[in-house]
Amino acid sequence: MAGIPFVRDLKFAYGEVDQVSPLIRRVIAENPGPFTFLGTGVYIVGRGEVAVIDPGPPIDAHLEALKKALAGERVTHVFTTHTHMDHSPLAHPLAQWAGCKVYGTPDPSGSLEQVSLEEDGEEGFVPDILVADGDVFIGPGWTLEAITTPGHMSNHVCYALREENALFSGDHIMGWSTTVISPPDGHMGDYFASLEKIRARGFDTLWPTHGPPVKDVTAFIDAYAAHRRAREEAIVARLKAGDTKIFDMVKVIYKDVDSRLHPAAARSVLAHLIHLVEAGRAVADGPLELASEFHPA
Repeated sequence: MAGIPFVRDLKFAYGEVDQVSPLIRRVIAENPGPFTFLGTGVYIVGRGEVAVIDPGPPIDAHLEALKKALAGERVTHVFTTHTHMDHSPLAHPLAQWAGCKVYGTPDPSGSLEQVSLEEDGEEGFVPDILVADGDVFIGPGWTLEAITTPGHMSNHVCYALREENALFSGDHIMGWSTTVISPPDGHMGDYFASLEKIRARGFDTLWPTHGPPVKDVTAFIDAYAAHRRAREEAIVARLKAGDTKIFDMVKVIYKDVDSRLHPAAARSVLAHLIHLVEAGRAVADGPLELASEFHPA
């Protein structure tokens, strides 16, 4: 996306273990796509007694790769950032194999409208242990803190690694593209607030589930937020130009974006319009949904 300093180079081989920092290893699942970039990056934290973050999609070869990567070690925690199908489905199978618990937040069943296979929620997912904002989890040489970050999903949680002043950002902040905000569960106002919450922490590195790490964190988050604000102003401009339907706006605003992403783009436009209605800058004829007509306030 223009204006955001995305880094697209990521050297890896599917199923292999990459030591990306003193305390962090990564294994990437072979599920590339328009929402997952090169695939789901699964993080292993620590040595000997370890935590696993976002085990990923239900691919047998990927599960076997994780077992191989973890051979000889004790998995004490399996964490999920949220319950999309490219993040949480292997959590319980991996935890059962390892003999540990799954930590995370339950799927907000019934509130999701699907936009793609990768963005489907794992309906009915319930962790063994619920995490809350500020919860701390300790292993030998590592400390993880849960930071709730609603927006992409209402149940999204990031995890801070205190020893490296780093954040596992899930889909809240990705290393290759902006994240999808899909109402009714995704909420743009919550997303802006969560971005500022993370910005204020002053992390040195972000480790997204998709894409390479983010090193210049403050500038990246500022550009991320500015990009969203620019999209919002583009939507206001389309309203003033007479567009009332979301898909008419998408054809103009996202004309240079892969058409496979247009359904997701429409959901992001809806999220922005809901935010604009809440801010008193737009009005809707009827419910706040894709088929509605919108006008300038």
